[in-house]
This record gives sequence, structure tokens and C-alpha cells, in this order.
Amino acid sequence: MKRDLMDILACPMCKCDLELEAVEGDEEIITGTLYCAKCDEFYPIEEGIPNLLPPDLRR
Repeated sequence: MKRDLMDILACPMCKCDLELEAVEGDEEIITGTLYCAKCDEFYPIEEGIPNLLPPDLRR
């Protein structure tokens, strides 16, 4: 995931801004999490792909 995507990404539940915590990668995030402070929900980033499915639809 490109770090620039943070400008357009929003929480799929409440549409608020997400906070990025990158574990691996700098401009190209390989692993990490996106966090919504309003929903208190985390969305994983794995292999460069953010999983923005609502929590009940993730496997």
C-alpha cells in the first residue's frame, strides 16, 4: 500500500480518518495496521494490501 493512500482512505464503518501504524515498509507499506479512533477498530495491512472489510466480514 502506498503511504499516499492515507489521504483518501476512510473507515468503512463511520467514514472517519484512519491512523497508520507501519510495521514493515516506508513509502510502500508491506505490513501494518490502520486504526479508527472513533470505532476503536483495527484493519490489517498484509502483503501491501489493506483489508478494509467490516470486522464481521473478515475471516
